[in-house]
Amino acid sequence: MPTKDPNALHIAMIPDGNRRWAKARAWHPWQGHEKAVENFRTITDWCQADPRIGVLTVWCFSTENWKRDPQEVNKLMTLLEQYIEKERPNLQKKKTRLVHSGRTDRIPPSLATLIGEVCAETSHFTGFTLHLAVDYGGKDEILRALRKSTAIAPRENEPTSNEQRATESDLIHPLLDHPELPDIDLIIRTSGERRTSNFFLWQSTYAEWVFVDKLFPDFTTNDLKEVVDGFAKRSRRFGG
Repeated sequence: MPTKDPNALHIAMIPDGNRRWAKARAWHPWQGHEKAVENFRTITDWCQADPRIGVLTVWCFSTENWKRDPQEVNKLMTLLEQYIEKERPNLQKKKTRLVHSGRTDRIPPSLATLIGEVCAETSHFTGFTLHLAVDYGGKDEILRALRKSTAIAPRENEPTSNEQRATESDLIHPLLDHPELPDIDLIIRTSGERRTSNFFLWQSTYAEWVFVDKLFPDFTTNDLKEVVDGFAKRSRRFGG
């Protein structure tokens, strides 16, 4: 596996369009998710091999996805568990660290346990990080961080200076699910949707967004390479 640059990119994906892909074939919704898992493996392999990429974040299940049909939700959870279990030896082989953002109290206990075990046993790897967002929402993460600290709110009549705002940031950031990860550089959303949808609100402040019309099961590594190559040519000023 190639050595990663310490400043390697943090790429995030919102893999939309799986149900529409299945519907176009008169299949069950979860068959689209099955195809998405296959595609996700290929995408991950490509990112692991590219020295420009240090972190791949994928939104697997949002806090809003609980509104879906229970049968589909159950199938999604099963697919996630099967995927992690199957990839467990590959993560070790490719020295990939697995991390999870989101809640664990609402997903199946067996999935929560498996995530905890694999995250622990890969925690020493530093070359590439696979970051799965499961039962994740940006607002929920920030609210959970705020509940961990009562020292954020300014005192009454206290001026809010730039220095204080920096302090507030320093207080919130360490309480996020994974403050050690770099902020997201590039977010790719498939299926033609053009919404941010509560996705890593804090970490995506300066991220570049790319919206792709292809449904995720049809999104290829060639498409990903084109997006990453294009991103590399951009000049990022971060408000300066």
